[in-house]
Amino acid sequence: MKEEIVSYLKNLRDEIIAAFETLEPQERFVRTPWQHTSGGGGEMSVIRGAHFEKAAVNWSGVSGEKFPMADGEGPFFATGISLITHMANPHAPTVHFNIRYIETEKRSWFGGGYDLTPMGFPYEEDTGHFHSVAQNALDPFGEDLYPQFSQNAKEYFYIPHRKKERGVGGIFFDHFNRGDFSQDFSMWKQVGNTFLNTVMPIYHKRIEMPFSAEEKEKQLQSRAHYVEFNLLYDRGTKFGFLSGGNPDAILCSLPPLAKW
Repeated sequence: MKEEIVSYLKNLRDEIIAAFETLEPQERFVRTPWQHTSGGGGEMSVIRGAHFEKAAVNWSGVSGEKFPMADGEGPFFATGISLITHMANPHAPTVHFNIRYIETEKRSWFGGGYDLTPMGFPYEEDTGHFHSVAQNALDPFGEDLYPQFSQNAKEYFYIPHRKKERGVGGIFFDHFNRGDFSQDFSMWKQVGNTFLNTVMPIYHKRIEMPFSAEEKEKQLQSRAHYVEFNLLYDRGTKFGFLSGGNPDAILCSLPPLAKW
């Protein structure tokens, strides 16, 4: 199944890139391949333009002899997409998306999700839309999943030292293996397939809104909290560094500008 999973991820990566490029007719993503020291590698895809101050859509597929985290052991294979946007317009929120598949010596699992982080300017209608897409995606696979994954996001994307959530939530899951690979794979793909529906309508509404220098300042200060979470608490950042990943690809999640 590894080949099918990797093929799905690469195709989804290309679909997301194509959709994002419709918002930047003058710019294109720059793709940079990289090799992993113990096996495999990945490709960074980064765009900087009039609307995306910076966006990264990265794919990786790596293997090694020793799983770098406490929840696995022995040889491993890990593949996934990791995506982040940092928008020029303060009214357009940052969005994060990740789906991954991991095999270790004794078990395998799916993980991922997507979450929305307004940078100082939350809109209830945007939050409602984002969560409704997530719920509609998950309900066919069990009406228990959205409440569970939504609560996971609230807990995972919490910034302890700020005593607040990073954004307005979304869905998050890890170690997902219900014993039916086909069903689990279908749910995981449904999360990936619905990502663009969560955010593209929001961006079409927000990227052309007027904004002031004071609103830009507020955005940059809000971004600082995002940086703090990703460097201190994010599991993907830790896994990337501990597994010997590409530092530039790992740190693609950070905004080009932030203020403290």
